[in-house]
Amino acid sequence: MVENKFLPICREDMLERGWEEVDFALVTGDAYVDHHSFGTAIISRVLEDAGYKIGIISQPDWKKNDDFMKFGRPRLGFLVNSGNMDSMVNHYSVSKRRRDKDLYSPGGKMGKRPDRAVIVYCNKIREIYGDIPVVIGGIEASLRRFSHYDYWNDRVRNSILVDSGADLLVYGMSEKQIVEVADALNDGFDPKYIRHINGTCYLADSLDEIYGDYVVIPSHEETIADKRKYAEAFKVQYEEQDPIRGKIIIQQHGDKFLVQNVPERPLTREELDRVYDLPYQKNYHPIYEKDGGIPAINEVKFSIVSNRGCFGSCSFCAITFHQGRMIQSRSKESIIREAKEMTKMPDFKGYIHDVGGPTADFREPACKKQLKHGTCKHRQCLYPSPCKNLNADHSDYIDLLRKVRSIEGVKKVFVRSGIRYDFVMAEKNDKFLNELIKYHVSGQLKVAPEHISERVLDYMQKPAGKTYNSFRKKFFDINEKLGLKQYLIPYLMSSHPGCELDDAIELAEFLRDTHYQPEQVQDFYPTPGTLSTAMYYTGLNPMDMKTVYIPKDRHEKAMQRALLQFSNPKNYDLVHEALVKAHREDLIGYGRNCLIKPRKGDWSYEERGNSGGKGKNSKGGKSSSRGKENNSKGKSNRGRDNNRKSSGNSKARKKRR
Repeated sequence: MVENKFLPICREDMLERGWEEVDFALVTGDAYVDHHSFGTAIISRVLEDAGYKIGIISQPDWKKNDDFMKFGRPRLGFLVNSGNMDSMVNHYSVSKRRRDKDLYSPGGKMGKRPDRAVIVYCNKIREIYGDIPVVIGGIEASLRRFSHYDYWNDRVRNSILVDSGADLLVYGMSEKQIVEVADALNDGFDPKYIRHINGTCYLADSLDEIYGDYVVIPSHEETIADKRKYAEAFKVQYEEQDPIRGKIIIQQHGDKFLVQNVPERPLTREELDRVYDLPYQKNYHPIYEKDGGIPAINEVKFSIVSNRGCFGSCSFCAITFHQGRMIQSRSKESIIREAKEMTKMPDFKGYIHDVGGPTADFREPACKKQLKHGTCKHRQCLYPSPCKNLNADHSDYIDLLRKVRSIEGVKKVFVRSGIRYDFVMAEKNDKFLNELIKYHVSGQLKVAPEHISERVLDYMQKPAGKTYNSFRKKFFDINEKLGLKQYLIPYLMSSHPGCELDDAIELAEFLRDTHYQPEQVQDFYPTPGTLSTAMYYTGLNPMDMKTVYIPKDRHEKAMQRALLQFSNPKNYDLVHEALVKAHREDLIGYGRNCLIKPRKGDWSYEERGNSGGKGKNSKGGKSSSRGKENNSKGKSNRGRDNNRKSSGNSKARKKRR
C-alpha cells in the first residue's frame, strides 16, 4: 500500500502502484474528496485497510462507456453511490426548480451527474459488463431501499434495488457490511448467495429462501394502490430499524421479494476510531484545482466528526433511518490526534469550525438499556418529553471541548453542527450551556425549534414551544451574566404536514414578539425515508393512522412562507390575504401587536378601533414587528424580549379549531 496518497483515479495511477487490476471500482456522483465527511472516502479507505485495491471513478460521463472502463474489468465488482446527497435533492429545490450550483462538483458547476445517479450508473455498468457483481450504497440507495414516495415524480417508485439491477444494497454507514460483502466475493461467492450479512438488502425468488424472524409488509403494488397500505408499510420500516430487537423486513415487488436484513450493529468506539484514523488526505484531489476546487470541502475541512446517529427522531429527518438512533462516538484521544494534525495544515488559521455530528452534544447512548435491549419501539427518547431514563449529561463533551481548545495552535473551537436545546434543558445544571456560550459560540448559536405551534410540533416530534422559550431566556440570561452579546438564530420550517394558516400565523406572532425576521425560510421538503414524507404522501400519520392536514397548494404554501417574513414589503399581499382568509384582521392595523398596516386608503381597521387605533405607531413610526432582537442580518438585542406574551388570541383560535 502506498502511504499518504490519493487512491487511483485512472489507469496510470493504478499502474504506478504496481497493480494490474483493481478489486473494486467505486463509481460516485461526487467529485473525489479524500475526507472522512465524504462517504466515498470512508468506504474506499476502509476497504483499502482490509487489503483490497480500490479505484475511484468520479462523476463519469454516463452517456459514454469510456469512464466506466478506465480500470478495465474489476476483479470483484463495482460499488456505486450517488455521492453525499440524494441526486434529486442535489439537483432540485423544494419548488422543483433546478439548482444553480452543485457544491460537490468542481467549481460548483451543475451537470456533472445525472438525475437518479445510482440507477443510471448501474444500468451503464450492466450494459458494458453484463453480470459483473454490482453493490449499491450511500444515502440515495439507503433511503430508497423500500417502495418509496418520490416527490419529483409524485408517485411511489420501486425499491432502488429493483430499478438499478444491482445485486446487493448496503444501507446505513456500511463500514462493517461492505468488508463482509468484499470478503464473500473474494471467497468466490456468487452475489445471489450473499444473504447473511446484516445491514444489506437483496431480492429473493420466494419466501422459502428466507431464514430468520421476519415480518412481511404490504407489497409494492399494494402501496401504489392504497395510501393506507403505504402508511402501514412505513410504520413497520420505522419501528424495526434497530440492530438488537429489529426483524427482517420483506416487501414483495412483482414476482420478487425485497429482503432487508436487520441493521448492522453500531461500531464500537475502537472501531470508529480506526475508521477516522485512516490516511485521508483531508482535501479534494489535485485535478480539481484548475476548476476552483470543490466548494463542499470548505465547510468541513477544519471540522471534526465526534459522533454519529441521533436519538432526536425528528419526523422530517432521515438520520435515524440511515445512521440509527444509537449514538456512536470517537474517543477523545482520536479526536485530539486529528485536531493536532489539523494545526499543521498550511491553511489552518487557528479556528476549528466544529466538533460534533448530526447532533453535536450527543456523545453517549440515550440510556444504558439501549446497549442490551435496543431502542424502545413505541417511545422516543426526547419526544413528547425527555424519557425518565435519559442520560442527560454533558460532562464528557465538556471535557472533550476543553482538551481540544487547549491544544497549541488552536485559538477557538466552535460548535456549529447544532445542539438539541431540549437535551440541554433536560440536564439538571447549566454547566454545559455556560461553557458553550463562554467559549464555543461564534457570535451566533444556531438552533432548530422549527415551529412554535404545539400541533405542528407534535407532527414534527419536536418539543413544545415552551421548552424553546425557556432555553432562549436562559441563553440570554447567561450571555448577560458573562457580559457577552451573542445571538440565537432559529431554523424555521413552513408548510410541514399538519401546519395550517392558523399555525403559521401563530409562528409569525412569535417572531413579532421576539423581534426576529429570518432571512430564509425552509419549506418542508418531502425527501425519501422520513416519517413526514409518509404523512405528506398519504395524508395519514403512520404512527396512529389519523388524518393529517397537508398544505400542498402552492399558493397556500407561499402564504405560510410569507407570514414568517411578514415585514418584507414583497410579502405584503400574501400576508394580507392570509390574515383575511384566517379571519385574523386583528393583526392588520397600526397597533403594536399588528403584523402589517392596512392597505392605503382602507380606514375600516381604524374605524373598528383596531389594536389601539392611533397609538404611537399610527403615524408611521417603527412598529414592534421591526424590533431589534434578531433582525434579518442575524443581529440581536435582548431589549424587550419576553416582556409581553403573544397577543395571538390563542383562546379564540383554539375555539375555531
